[in-house]
Amino acid sequence: GKILTGETGDVACDTYHHVYGLDITCLRFFTVYGPRQRPEMAIHLFTRRILAGETVPMFGDGTTSRDYTYIDDIIDGVVASGRKAGGYRIYNLGNSHPIALRDLIAMLGEALGVEPAIEQLPQPPGDVERTWADLGRAGADLGYKPKVDLEEGLRRFVAWFRKTNS
Repeated sequence: GKILTGETGDVACDTYHHVYGLDITCLRFFTVYGPRQRPEMAIHLFTRRILAGETVPMFGDGTTSRDYTYIDDIIDGVVASGRKAGGYRIYNLGNSHPIALRDLIAMLGEALGVEPAIEQLPQPPGDVERTWADLGRAGADLGYKPKVDLEEGLRRFVAWFRKTNS
């Protein structure tokens, strides 16, 4: 079977499964973070800015929330989905615990031992209010259960960041 990611190809994958009999697994990742995260992503960007004594941009009132998922949990889900290949399936891989942006910034400041200075900015139009992975199918079919909560994941990220940027 093939393993594909992203939800934009869901319809095409479903069609290919039915027309050509391909086994296809689609994986939806929810706000993945951890070592080697792209530098423009929130946790990496905020870490750099906090340690440099710069402000952290917070869009809106900080109540938008994301389902932050540590990379090790995503890898566990990807491996499990490869073992379960067959038919056409879509699995959400996330943490299933959305965290508000303002809480993320505070938790990151704690992990860094620095009080973040926040620059409040207008909410961008069309920004998603909340992401939240429904893990029902991934749990039942794959035995997927995230193990790393955000507090622990941020500690791990900060340790990696300090080690690679010293």
